[in-house]
Amino acid sequence: MKTVKERKKQGKHYRETTSRKDLGTWEVQTNRQLVEQLIISQEVTRVLELIPIRRKRMAASPFSFFRGAAILQAHDLASTPKTPFLVQACGDAHISNFGLFASAERRIVFDVNDFDETLPAPFEVDIKRLLASIEICGRDRNFNADQRKKAVFKAAEMYRKTMREHSDTGNMEVWYEHLDIENFLKDKKDEISEEEAALINDTVNKALSKTSAGAVSKLMETVDGKMRIKSNPPLVVPVREMTEKEKGYFDFRFDLNRTLEDYKKTLPDHRRRLLDQFEPLELAHKVVGVGSVGRQAWILVMMGRENGDPLVLQIKEAAGSVLEEYYGHSVYKNCGQRVVEGQRAIQTAGDVLLGWVRKEASNGKSKDYYVRQLWDDKGAFDLKTITPEGYHGLSLICAWTLATAHAKTGDRHAIAGYLGKNDSFETAMVSYASAYADQNEADYEMFLKFSKGMI
Repeated sequence: MKTVKERKKQGKHYRETTSRKDLGTWEVQTNRQLVEQLIISQEVTRVLELIPIRRKRMAASPFSFFRGAAILQAHDLASTPKTPFLVQACGDAHISNFGLFASAERRIVFDVNDFDETLPAPFEVDIKRLLASIEICGRDRNFNADQRKKAVFKAAEMYRKTMREHSDTGNMEVWYEHLDIENFLKDKKDEISEEEAALINDTVNKALSKTSAGAVSKLMETVDGKMRIKSNPPLVVPVREMTEKEKGYFDFRFDLNRTLEDYKKTLPDHRRRLLDQFEPLELAHKVVGVGSVGRQAWILVMMGRENGDPLVLQIKEAAGSVLEEYYGHSVYKNCGQRVVEGQRAIQTAGDVLLGWVRKEASNGKSKDYYVRQLWDDKGAFDLKTITPEGYHGLSLICAWTLATAHAKTGDRHAIAGYLGKNDSFETAMVSYASAYADQNEADYEMFLKFSKGMI
């Protein structure tokens, strides 16, 4: 086994093959036909009746388009200079895919919250998507060029410095590392302003009030003394109201009891016993997200002792990662397991009810799903109203979180050696983020043209 010093040296020497400046290069291309080709390639395996909703959500802004088009940047990154330093990549690490969770001790921690595209891949796949998203988000909020440049530069700097700090830390300490908001703000008070900290704390306080009971109050209604899921087609369609046509295009073949039993087999025994204390109440299909629209996503409301003891599970379809074509297929044959195992590797405070299941489809083939709690003390930053101070603060904690996830699952010493001690990496990433934001805007215009009939 190589020493830490040797691994850092290996990372440093790799700059001769792919320099940090090279890592930040991107030439903007206009009128790319591949935009339509790649978007449509993802839609042919989805619920076709929901594609117009997906297109409308992506058409809302260049930032919304970016969120829904992870396949485009995955394609583009595969053609640019790259490193051999693999991590468990999130695969879609944009700024909206981070949020707040309650740990087992019920403390609020900050972490990645979307793993649909997770796969082992070079570390820069994630950090370049994050930094591009920071620039694109800043443009969406009409922040000026200096504000955007500062956010991207400081986030890249935070990533580099955090990786170097983790390189000087023991394996177990890194593995247990997590972003406890309260402690993080104390440790980084010289890097995060009072205004930035205040916005972060406000978001944390709002997250504390969000539980399954809160989810149920939004999702449920009481009719004739009985609770049921509110119908809001086509966004929320309870099974009780599905027509035969809807059951056809949702490919509904759920034997709920069998589904639950198969899912429970992927949980540790003590968590199965927890789930056994809840009874299924009602199932519905719910359209979620931007990029996920068209993939099947079911919500299952369960009750414990009485109506005041709810549990809401999401059973979400998992397909192949957009990264697999470029970095190899997952070792897991079940796409739901790929998502779950990736999440378990990356997150410190993971969902205790995270599991997976495979269900047969009407065409004789099968669909993979992963199962998670729909709402567990989660919070998110409102990027539609975020201030420049909040934007900068959020960018920093996203970068710290991503670096920590990569340090846990990759060779943090080699990555730290590659990134180095000066700001060459930050300078390259500012250049990349700006150029790729321009690319995203050009692709967005192409998307609007070929989607005109749907939006």
